[in-house]
Amino acid sequence: MVVLSKIYTRTGDAGTTALGNGTRVPKGSARVEAYGTVDEANAAIGMARLHAEGDMDARLALIQNDLFDLGADLCRPDMAKDAEAEYPPLRVAEKQVERLEAEIDAMNDALEPLRSFVLPGGSPLAAHLHLCRTVTRRAERLTVDLAAAEDVNAAAVRYLNRLSDWFFVASRIANDDGRADVLWVPGANR
Repeated sequence: MVVLSKIYTRTGDAGTTALGNGTRVPKGSARVEAYGTVDEANAAIGMARLHAEGDMDARLALIQNDLFDLGADLCRPDMAKDAEAEYPPLRVAEKQVERLEAEIDAMNDALEPLRSFVLPGGSPLAAHLHLCRTVTRRAERLTVDLAAAEDVNAAAVRYLNRLSDWFFVASRIANDDGRADVLWVPGANR
């Protein structure tokens, strides 16, 4: 259990922060950028949840929890040392990726196939879910870049890739099962 009795520590005043293994790195490091953007995606979900109800809200709550798991995963380098760690680090599991895939498939079954690209918008919930999608795509790009240079849990990358797809399909559900999607009209303003 996490206990936070004091919020500021002054340890980051010189521009560094501690990773999950205690290593101090610059706050602008690739790893901090990756998990910081995951945190940003989580905040965007919090805004989307202001417009969500029922099952959609419950699914978004699960995703928010998953993103804390993902942040914990990304802030802990040196996966090769996981077995010898005093406390086993939390890693995103393939089961979490599979849950997203099952939810995407179930939501997509209710939708007509797309015949055009969808512009972000429609209902307030759909617009917020599109924002969640784009922030998640940025988190994915940063995590892929990180994985090119350092050890990263492959399930974490897959999770982010599926999550952005999840947000896209969920935005269509939020737009009256796609009937209120705002469709791109190529060259409409020429």
